[in-house]
Amino acid sequence: MELSSLVAKTISVIYISSGIGVLIGTINFSDIVKDFDKSPALTFVAGSVGIIIGIILIEYHNIWIKSWEVLITIISWLFLIGGLVVVIIPKSLTYFNKFYKSSRILGLFMISIGIIFGYFGFIN
Repeated sequence: MELSSLVAKTISVIYISSGIGVLIGTINFSDIVKDFDKSPALTFVAGSVGIIIGIILIEYHNIWIKSWEVLITIISWLFLIGGLVVVIIPKSLTYFNKFYKSSRILGLFMISIGIIFGYFGFIN
């Protein structure tokens, strides 16, 4: 449970701060995807970091129970799968560029996810 709270707190802070950055315009995911297109090394490193985080979280938090903690396990698997996809198919990020253009919706979605994880990490 302590690990679950720590991961939830971390996800919360990252998602809320990133969501606010998207809403106020300091983070532009379309530009980030363009940078990935220009730099295969950056894409490889980002994918590798996703794989590393995913494997570590799966190793220490592979909890499949009817509880909020399963959300962290799902996120962990998404990190691993996402990292693998980015390393194996680097151009896969460009497929999501249309989604990133709705930055207001994306920012609100990120803040919402952050609030949910914040509730479980900080309050629950």
